[in-house]
Amino acid sequence: MATAPRVRAPELKGRRWLNTGGRHLDLADLRGRITVLDFWTFCCINCLHVLDELRPIEQKYADVLVVIGVHSPKFEHEKDPDALADAVERYGVHHPVLDDPELNMWQQYAARAWPTLAVIDPEGYVVATMAGEGHAEGLVRLVDDLIATHEAKGTLRRGDGPYVPPAEPETTLRFPGKSVVLDNGNLLVSDSARHSLAELAPDGETLLRRIGTGARGRADGTATAATFAEPQGLCLLPAQVSRLVGYDLVVADTVNHLLRGVRLATGEVVTVAGTGRQWRSTVDDHAHDALSVDLSSPWDLAWYDDRLVIAMAGIHQLWWFDPVKRTTGMYAGSTVEARKDGPLAEAWLAQPSGLSVSADGSRLWVADSETSAVRYVENGILTTAVGQGLFEFGHVDGPAAQALLQHPLGVCALPDGSVLIADTYNGAVRRYDPESDSVGTVADGLAEPSDLLLTPDGGVLVVESAAHRLTRLAPGALTAAGASTVNGPRHRTERKPTELRAGAVTLEVIFTPAPGQKLDDSYGPSTRLVVSASPPELLLSGAGTSTELSRELVISDSVPEGVLQVTAQAATCDADVAHAACHLTRQDWGVPIWVVDDAADRLPLVLRGMDA
Repeated sequence: MATAPRVRAPELKGRRWLNTGGRHLDLADLRGRITVLDFWTFCCINCLHVLDELRPIEQKYADVLVVIGVHSPKFEHEKDPDALADAVERYGVHHPVLDDPELNMWQQYAARAWPTLAVIDPEGYVVATMAGEGHAEGLVRLVDDLIATHEAKGTLRRGDGPYVPPAEPETTLRFPGKSVVLDNGNLLVSDSARHSLAELAPDGETLLRRIGTGARGRADGTATAATFAEPQGLCLLPAQVSRLVGYDLVVADTVNHLLRGVRLATGEVVTVAGTGRQWRSTVDDHAHDALSVDLSSPWDLAWYDDRLVIAMAGIHQLWWFDPVKRTTGMYAGSTVEARKDGPLAEAWLAQPSGLSVSADGSRLWVADSETSAVRYVENGILTTAVGQGLFEFGHVDGPAAQALLQHPLGVCALPDGSVLIADTYNGAVRRYDPESDSVGTVADGLAEPSDLLLTPDGGVLVVESAAHRLTRLAPGALTAAGASTVNGPRHRTERKPTELRAGAVTLEVIFTPAPGQKLDDSYGPSTRLVVSASPPELLLSGAGTSTELSRELVISDSVPEGVLQVTAQAATCDADVAHAACHLTRQDWGVPIWVVDDAADRLPLVLRGMDA
């Protein structure tokens, strides 16, 4: 790892602090402690992965390490201070959080991607930055080195950190995620922040039983012993399938990276897919033993095409699971985070988070949250119905080609062929009508709706996540006449563009393995690079996949601006160890580009275990 000049950490400034009991922190308060700044935004699944990677590190080094979340938002809704406070509670963030709504700290620390970690030593110097996820092992090694160095220098200060927990709220549900109607008419809800499932009476309010202890964990067992970690999607299996497999319902146990089976008669929970490790592998089209394969933040589930389809939000794909054969595999998407339609294996998704099947079973609707899009699978093709891309969002109704959503998390197919959309960050329910190819607003003023449920009596329930309740829509919501037309704001996430010249440009991804690791080609080439552009015409050549981390691109002189989509990964293993562990470092970049005369002819991107 190359050594760079020591850089004094910029002072911490923002709109407000959370989880400090009202106290404002500055670098002087942190002197003598090792500080990790976690630049995150709560829409970002990779950021949520990092929150979980940091939990055991925070606990292990509680007397010397302070983690501070710097919330630098992407979506307009994420700038709302109340929404941020909700997210901090929802995702169990147990460290101070600095609200950075205008991305001032993001710019001061030269962050270029969500998530980014910056490590500050006890003397107040930035000693490392790490973009992306999967840095837990390298971070632990760095912290150990810093402890040894600064204990020897006498500059390390041990003691309690500045975290002050907020008051514990009292509600039946806490940030519910998804819901299903049981055969007896009751409702089962994934009570995500309480790490359990709640069975409610048909009124949507009366709690009948809880499956899971309510503590974060991953234990199988009885309803009073089993544990989950932020469960989301729920799917009832067809009766004939449940008789064969011995359980009735599958749960997307999101933060555990597992699928869990539930026997509804007893509430017993069993693990049916996943190892509990997060997927960091290579894309293939093989069937795998369900209990031996890694998953990545499964967010929703639907029975489609005679198997369970999984919205694998963590790697921007759809997967399938066969409960009878006990196998699973990839269904759609290449793991590139972007929006591209086409044959399932070639299509691109961005954090799919909601699924629903049309009444005739022919179409699988998908809420593709990071592209603010609603898409569907039919006859082996993925198609976008509503949505523009990763950085375009808003609340605009009308013709689908011009309509905009903002980070939708749920969809609900209706009997007439239309689909309701839980337009989460707009706080609205929208309706897309394929017949007229248009979008209308059914209801607004909701608190982060995350799912929609069609009840046996023809009504619609909204899982109003940030209000911690289920809300019934007015009967007219199911008709086109029940929708209004909103011409609200249009937003585009603006990040500082990179200026490149037209013509030949060298793209170079710089990778340095983390300390103690080396490149590993045991299972094929150790590196992989995927490049594309939006619009595609921005690149005259250079798009595609290769095993080299550098490539010549040819930029068009007739397209003034666009976005380069770059995905790079590198496989490493521990060096000089008898039983070496293997690792996959991966990063996606959406790089805004301005084509300017006499601009740079080189685009360097850093993919590193640690950049110090």
